[in-house]
Amino acid sequence: MTLPTLQPVIVGAGPAGIRAAQTLAAHSVRPVLIDEAARGGGQIYRRPPAHFTRAAATLYGTEAARATAVHNTLDGLQAQIDYRPDSLVWNAQGGLLDVLHGPTQTTRTVPYRQLIVASGATDRVLPIPGWTLPGVYTLGGAQVALKFQGCAIGSRVVLMGTGPLLYLVAYQYAKAGASVAAVLDTARLTDQLAAAPAMLTQPAVFAKGVYYVAWLRTHGIPIHSGIRPVRVLGDQRVAGVVWADSAGREHTLACDAVGFGYALRSETQLADLLGCRFAWAPLHRAHLPERDAEGRSSVPGVYLAGDGAGIMGADAAEWAGELAALALLQDHGVAVDTARILALQGQLSHLMKFRQGLERAFPFPTDWAAHAPDALVVCRCENITAGELRACVRNTGADEINRLKALTRVGMGRCQGRSCGVAAAEILAQATGKPVELVGRLRGQAPIKPIPIHLQTRPSVDAGASA
Repeated sequence: MTLPTLQPVIVGAGPAGIRAAQTLAAHSVRPVLIDEAARGGGQIYRRPPAHFTRAAATLYGTEAARATAVHNTLDGLQAQIDYRPDSLVWNAQGGLLDVLHGPTQTTRTVPYRQLIVASGATDRVLPIPGWTLPGVYTLGGAQVALKFQGCAIGSRVVLMGTGPLLYLVAYQYAKAGASVAAVLDTARLTDQLAAAPAMLTQPAVFAKGVYYVAWLRTHGIPIHSGIRPVRVLGDQRVAGVVWADSAGREHTLACDAVGFGYALRSETQLADLLGCRFAWAPLHRAHLPERDAEGRSSVPGVYLAGDGAGIMGADAAEWAGELAALALLQDHGVAVDTARILALQGQLSHLMKFRQGLERAFPFPTDWAAHAPDALVVCRCENITAGELRACVRNTGADEINRLKALTRVGMGRCQGRSCGVAAAEILAQATGKPVELVGRLRGQAPIKPIPIHLQTRPSVDAGASA
């Protein structure tokens, strides 16, 4: 029997959001599930258009069974949930979400009393000279092109940066028949060997990573570790990359496309607009919204799940989504399986050692800002360079990221700091001599993603979603 006073809203139909919806539906609660994509699955299990004919094994490789299971779960929930795809949540205040529906470009407000935020993650970007050239993509963008449309970003591709996604994308591209010129990893082989004991706590996941690397080497794809990206070459578009090895020697490699990134960063803007309290998380090298062991945020009625509250991967996102839903139910007097809650918490706790191992294997390049030239464009939306940011610090004494934003416009463009925020904070920390955790974080502003300017400021309320 459906509980008439309990209709939670879930933002994000990735692994965390789908599992949360499934858990609520299993307890006779009908949630509203809002997702920006046309078809659910999240970035990791991004679903191609309905007419797409490539098999799941081709699209997702070793993750095909998991991707299919997540997709089938969402498909099977259609009669039990209020699913709203192609819908962008661009603002939240006063118990209302402002939502833009894509094809018709219409907006409505969706009220909520209980809200699960499963906003996911995006690429963590550290720019290099030439990164604004056509043909340069983030690793996630390169992967989306392959998954969503079956397209490669170029005919001869260099993949660069660090993190597990670097090798996964390289494997997926090569397996699909694309020419991968090289994999350039800023992490050292010694880092990865030292992290192996911690990563062996998840032997199946570790084995996949080893397999990807071995497969690439077996198929003649060069892998260089301990490198430093120097610049992307080209005039009208990408023509090559220059990188330095561990001895400082520079090398040039011809290519027509580059995919780069440094693991992932959490999407936290919505949690910020909701008033969630943030704290510095050293493991993630980021300020993240606080949550308890079951996903409760500092704001009553708001729950956080998945990579949007800290990068832990797809398995952890599913467990966290279920936990958040169980916490929500428990907080509203619904009987839940407490043994299941303890089991999920145990699984997440056990995974933490593996996550720490990943950070050791693929460390953030903390010396990036020291190598960033003054002419480097940090904020491509506003065309702000590293030199302009440093000059602002010298001339004004700005030592906090929002002050730097106000004075230079860094992070004020279409990306709202999603692409440039990490780099701007690193430049500010280097220029002031302060630890990066002390220069602050870019505060979220509505709209958190671009919307048409013709939208009315307060559209009609969706009565069907009221709690």
